Amino acid sequence: MTIRYTEDHEWISVDGDVATVGITTFAQGQLGDVVFVEVPEAGRALAKGKDAAVVESVKAASEVFAPVDGTVVEGNQAVVEDPSLVNSDPQGAGWFFKMTLANPAQLDGLMDQAAYDAFVEGQH
Repeated sequence: MTIRYTEDHEWISVDGDVATVGITTFAQGQLGDVVFVEVPEAGRALAKGKDAAVVESVKAASEVFAPVDGTVVEGNQAVVEDPSLVNSDPQGAGWFFKMTLANPAQLDGLMDQAAYDAFVEGQH
């Protein structure tokens, strides 16, 4: 399983030809208590860097962007019904959507764990 990160603090975990996308623990910490999540519908085509989902916290509303091009296969209804899953497990049960990859080579442009950790450190 490959996990990559974006500069917008999304993570993408690839298993075969399906990827799961969510926000990082760092992003969740910046947002604070998440109170609302909107996930994309299955079948929706997503473009890299474009809006895919919405997350709102007591501090702010934020877009969740597609890390790569692809098509949504499932939105996580659990986080819609219980947004606190994003607080308690942002890189696990708090995922936002699953998608197929239109161009797996786009993953090469994303950060691995070490690069993301260095990126986050540089933002402090």
